[in-house]
Amino acid sequence: MKPILVFQTDFTYLEGAVCAMYGVVKSVDRELEIIDGTHELPQFDIWSASYRLNQSMRFWPKGTIFVSVVDPGVGTSRRACVAKTSDGYYVVTPDNGALTHIKAFSGIDEVREIDESINRLRHKGTESVNIFHGRDLFGYCAARLASGIITYEQVGKAYPVGEIVTLKLREPELIEHGIAGIFEIDDPNFGNLWTNIPLKQFLPIFPYASEPLVTVLNKGKTVFEKRVRFCRSYGEVEKGAVLLYNNELNRIAMAISQGSLVKKFNLGYGDDWEVRFTR
Repeated sequence: MKPILVFQTDFTYLEGAVCAMYGVVKSVDRELEIIDGTHELPQFDIWSASYRLNQSMRFWPKGTIFVSVVDPGVGTSRRACVAKTSDGYYVVTPDNGALTHIKAFSGIDEVREIDESINRLRHKGTESVNIFHGRDLFGYCAARLASGIITYEQVGKAYPVGEIVTLKLREPELIEHGIAGIFEIDDPNFGNLWTNIPLKQFLPIFPYASEPLVTVLNKGKTVFEKRVRFCRSYGEVEKGAVLLYNNELNRIAMAISQGSLVKKFNLGYGDDWEVRFTR
């Protein structure tokens, strides 16, 4: 069976960019199956592209080819690549930090720079276009690879895995009477915030039903401080109550039951958003 193609971008569906990418794929091989990961990634947010790849990849059949296009440097000298992961997937992406989480948590065995002289769309009026590599390079190359027109080795020249561009990953740390980390991503539809603290590190300190003191700091300034119950599910607290829970990636997260934590308390994620849990 031919590999499935899974696309994620920050393009949205407001215009025809996604449609054009899929048209290129089907022009290469009508049998190829295309699935949407998301096209609602925050604009230019390479961190989110990296995180979302790691969030979903392991649940797909081995051999699936992911096309991830969040590319503020399109048309510049940044590399365009196809990475082969240690657990059997391929990622077609700009090498701009989007491979950070996959490299750290799954491992990358090999990475190849896309040879644009072979694996770039150069007809249908695209020859002079430098700002749509999602269509003309990543989508086209991914389709050729998935269809079997090219082998992985024919993508282009391999380069050292150590040269892959990565973003800074923060590790949680034990502190007096507790543990600290950051909010590293949100659950945008529900307004929840996910930390970088694994359940296995949190649970020995704070068992279920405990109520650690949660202190959130933005650029060092305390913006939220409250004791919050650690729950197995949202239904353990009343509607509108703040809770802690173990999310789908086995990391500690914070939410409001049937409400938006982000909106109510004006909270966010990233390096500037430290969260501390203490007894």
